[in-house]
Amino acid sequence: MKAVAQWLYDRIPVNGEQIRELTNEPVPNHLKRWWWCLGGTPAYLFLVQIVTGILLAMYYESAPARAHESVDYLTHKVSYGWYFRSLHKWGATLMIASVILHQLRIYFTGSYRKPREINWLVGMCLLVCLLLTGFTGYSLVYEQLSYWGATVGANITDTVPVIGGFLKRMMLAGDSYNEQTLPRFFVLHAAVLPGTMVILLGIHIALIRLQGVTELHFEDEPKNVRTHFNFFPDHFYTEIIIGLVLMVLLSALAIVLPATVGPRADPLVTPEVIKPEWFFYVSFRWLKLFSGTTAVLSMGFIVFVMFIWPFIDEAIRRVWKGSEASVWCGIIAVLSVIGLTVWEASVAH
Repeated sequence: MKAVAQWLYDRIPVNGEQIRELTNEPVPNHLKRWWWCLGGTPAYLFLVQIVTGILLAMYYESAPARAHESVDYLTHKVSYGWYFRSLHKWGATLMIASVILHQLRIYFTGSYRKPREINWLVGMCLLVCLLLTGFTGYSLVYEQLSYWGATVGANITDTVPVIGGFLKRMMLAGDSYNEQTLPRFFVLHAAVLPGTMVILLGIHIALIRLQGVTELHFEDEPKNVRTHFNFFPDHFYTEIIIGLVLMVLLSALAIVLPATVGPRADPLVTPEVIKPEWFFYVSFRWLKLFSGTTAVLSMGFIVFVMFIWPFIDEAIRRVWKGSEASVWCGIIAVLSVIGLTVWEASVAH
């Protein structure tokens, strides 16, 4: 083993001590509480999505004439195909939920404030990419609901002033759903969006390494204990335990509630009710409350405010010193999102 180690060191002159020094940055004591470790959860689930996505792509055909049949074959004929497809489905659900929870934690602890405004923008870009990945993935099955969901999404995009028509044509590869739409969704889902997320995730982690983890202190913490502990192995073990729990949870969900295959898309028959994925319930309900252009513009404005909130919060705190208006704004926003989501979920689909 010494000979092998020496052979490697001669070609890669990095020793164990240097690796430990690079990765073993002390982290704040509050990360001993597992519920503060949601940042690593989406990263683990992202790896699950990549592995299961590659396995699914081996059988999936993006042509409209074969897409639904290939998914049906994968689900019912391929050995363990149903299991890996279910893992992919539930992995996406948990990943979106964990990113939202992570964003909420960042927001309500004020961790987006100076000097971390750029990382908040990167996180928001990651969230948008993740939602678009979920939308395109839902459309790939070419079921009746997913087909009409994509059609409705394109029509909503068309209502955006000035650039709406261009965005719709870019989305559908034409003026309406056609033979090139599904291949375009597949390229976006399997290559463009994941690649963009990898780049954004790299920037996100690099900024965390440069700026460090936000320091949070609690009243119940003893005064005579050290405020930091080593990332490796202490915090690394916590992340491993969370990953193992997620592995069990994903397997349980995949077995108990496996992914199904609905009726094949029929462009000539419009469903009575079009159901989006759960993470779009709030947007769907908003669209039902207001007219098309008003709803789209107001949603766009809300997303824009979410992006620039660190700067809005800074302006508020500059005028009212020590103001925690952002907390109350956040509470109102969260309750509104939950209310609209539950409202839409309670409607018969």
